[in-house]
Amino acid sequence: MRLLQYNNDSDFSLTEFFEGDIPKKYAILSHRWGAEEVTFKDLTDGTSKVKAGYGKIQFCGEQARRDGLQYFWVDTCCIDKSNAVELQEAINSMFRWYRDATKCYVYLRDVSWPCTDSADGFNEAWEWTFRNSEWFSRGWTLQELIAPASVDFFSKEGELLGNKASLERNICETTGIPASALRGDPLSDFSVAERMSWAANRETHRQEDMAYSLLGLFGIHLPLIYGEGKEHAFRRLTKEIQNSPTEAEQNPPDPQSQSCIQDLRITDPREDKKRIEDTKGGLLRDSYQWILEHPDFQQWRDDKQSRLLWIKGDPGKGKTMLICGIIDEMSPWTKLRDKEATTLLAYFLCQATDSRINNAAAVLQGLIYLLIVQQPLLVSHVREKYDHAGKALFEDTNAWVALCEIFMSILQDPSLKSTYLVIDALDECERNLYQLLNLIDQTASISSRVKWIVSSRNQPDIESRLRLDDIKMRLSLELNEEHVSRAVEFALQETVRGQIYAKANGTFLWAALVLKELESVESWDVLDVLQDMPPELEPLYDRMLCQVEQLQRRDPEFCRLVLSTITLAYCPLHLLELGALSDLPREISSNLDKVVKVVNKCGSFLTVRDNRTYFIHQSAKDFLLENAVDRVFPSGKADVIYAMFSRSLEVMSKTLRRDIYGLRAPGFPIEMVEPPVPDPLAAAQYSCLYWVDHLLDCDRGHTTIDLIDGGSVYQFLRTNYMFWLEGLSLMKSLPDGIVMIIKLGNWIKFDESPNGHAFLQDAARFAVYNRSVIEQAPLQAYCSALVFAPEKSIVRETFQEYIPSWIQRKPRVEAHWTAMLQSLEGHSGGVASVAFSPDGKQVVSGSHDKTVRLWDVATGASQQTLEGHSDWVTSVAFSPDGSCRALATRRYGSGM
Repeated sequence: MRLLQYNNDSDFSLTEFFEGDIPKKYAILSHRWGAEEVTFKDLTDGTSKVKAGYGKIQFCGEQARRDGLQYFWVDTCCIDKSNAVELQEAINSMFRWYRDATKCYVYLRDVSWPCTDSADGFNEAWEWTFRNSEWFSRGWTLQELIAPASVDFFSKEGELLGNKASLERNICETTGIPASALRGDPLSDFSVAERMSWAANRETHRQEDMAYSLLGLFGIHLPLIYGEGKEHAFRRLTKEIQNSPTEAEQNPPDPQSQSCIQDLRITDPREDKKRIEDTKGGLLRDSYQWILEHPDFQQWRDDKQSRLLWIKGDPGKGKTMLICGIIDEMSPWTKLRDKEATTLLAYFLCQATDSRINNAAAVLQGLIYLLIVQQPLLVSHVREKYDHAGKALFEDTNAWVALCEIFMSILQDPSLKSTYLVIDALDECERNLYQLLNLIDQTASISSRVKWIVSSRNQPDIESRLRLDDIKMRLSLELNEEHVSRAVEFALQETVRGQIYAKANGTFLWAALVLKELESVESWDVLDVLQDMPPELEPLYDRMLCQVEQLQRRDPEFCRLVLSTITLAYCPLHLLELGALSDLPREISSNLDKVVKVVNKCGSFLTVRDNRTYFIHQSAKDFLLENAVDRVFPSGKADVIYAMFSRSLEVMSKTLRRDIYGLRAPGFPIEMVEPPVPDPLAAAQYSCLYWVDHLLDCDRGHTTIDLIDGGSVYQFLRTNYMFWLEGLSLMKSLPDGIVMIIKLGNWIKFDESPNGHAFLQDAARFAVYNRSVIEQAPLQAYCSALVFAPEKSIVRETFQEYIPSWIQRKPRVEAHWTAMLQSLEGHSGGVASVAFSPDGKQVVSGSHDKTVRLWDVATGASQQTLEGHSDWVTSVAFSPDGSCRALATRRYGSGM
């Protein structure tokens, strides 16, 4: 490190110090470079004084002398920039040099000393000039502001303007840097994303310097490669930050990233895996050990060109437990278990019986969530879209498209190391399966860093979509019958192994179901019971159902009610929901323990975890729907569907009420709401979300009376509509409710229910118009939503008694809803073009603000914002199938 020394003859001399010999006290200059700066060569050859920049050196030296400092440092002349090695060392050391300086002088060449008589020397004009100084816009000055403990600001006349402490408010408001960072709090207290944001609006002369100027903020050393470009330099910087052992531990996600991750998380696959293992009786290593030694698995694991392994087998062959075992074996050498590892492992276990985890979008959300858990910086790929769309990014009709783009972006991140992705039970992915298979095929073909393991039943459509070739392999459990059977053998008790082994025929589920039944059998009856057990799953299910039908007293009826309800439910039911919807006697339905007893009497078809009821396996549900319809639905499925709709109305009518959580304050924000214990909505949540679906599933003949004016639907809405909206808001499902009410309004015919039809049309307008405010504060449904509704609004007229009495003077409003259905707000410039998707569910708009926005027609919510266009977007359109959007800009033509 070279330092300048002010000589007695008003001249300067350079002295070079090596590490360990650098003076403990010195001053350092921070400034905006000008056209005639004094260089190292100028100082050494004696030509420095003729340059305009010499005045800044004089200023720094004189100020240092006034502060009692012998040495000072100026970047323009203390570094020999013709020496690449020295330049690299200096840039990597600069943050430390500024940090260790006794004084840092900031010379502002574009700020004059304020002419004012005020005591503190400030006036509005001076403050504006200070805040707009070009010094605040430069990349290198960021570390020069943060690193030193003492920073003094000087005008172009050399007058002291103030210091980092006295000017703190102005600096914070100008830069967006927290005061705590200026005061010297450890930079590790601030997330990587937050530190990056401090440089967002700064510039450097050389584009690579935008990355190099941030090295000190992250404690990173990086070789300088001028000419590599800004993007590549930032990739190297990001990679080094990610590899820094302390970053992930010391920097939890910033609040925005935390919200993003929370909204992304539809489930935690780690918890699903544990739940499934517990449901199936635990995981035995001996039951999956064979696959770890199988040549196909070892080739997939060891050969860089083998990128996909498809494990296929019939129902009950143990595919899920095999996948769980593989995950357990791989986890210790990935970031899931070893924070020092560089390999990532993400997995997802599909279940058709659980609507949360039986669709392709949920699969991608689960995989992305686990990748971010292990490598937090990957959240930036989600934030690019989330910051514009919010939670709607994961919920709207375009969620799959957005998630695919995010997923592909993550897999192409240069900081991503070897990554293993595992999906179990592809056949239980009920929505967008083909799109998911295409995505798996695409990523397996283009990225050598990504390896897939997937499992499913033997389905030709899955095989054809995966397009197996040299890099994609299959492992059939039927062709490995000996191994599978041996695995079943390990899972059995020694005393009964022979009988079960002979009958299981290599089917894990058969063995698990039999063992569960044997738990209640006396030891001396085990062999006799085993002899009566039929081989194969379907005969076993039939036997289980026969046993249910032979129970005593009313138990068969109770079990049939439970099985029929669970079979037709859209998702696993809470025990209280199950008790209410299945029409069990009140003494049973209101008591969790008694509902559990009924569930346990249903053979081994069902299992309970966390007070929710699940099928033991998808094949159990398939059996009831395909082979036992007449026994489970003796009067037909239509009657049960109608009963679930009717009971849903009954449950909601008994449960829903104004301010059900006792929030009291109309403005109580949703993010602060904590459900009471016990939750008064617990028994009604399913009904709130799915009553319309069950109604639409009914035959028209069943619902004729319900749909007429004065029928059950009309009466429910006239009495409980506002309570229902409040409940949906508390459940954070208001957009779902809007879609439901619109669907219902389109389904009910005007001639069969003119008043009901009119109410639904008004209710839809009311919900869409007030969606945002009710989502943010549920009790605003009774305040601003009703108060600002048109005077002739049916909803307002029906529920005006719920407007708080303290609202004495109500605003003047329109008599009727205007012709405008919705106002889609978000563009900052004029809108040049709009287009509807072929299915009418989305609108795309192009604007003079150089963005394209995608909107949900039903709710009016912004789903996605496309930025980066260099000119006005003058035309937008959808492809015929709605999967692509085209746009044209004024200057550069069209794009997709």
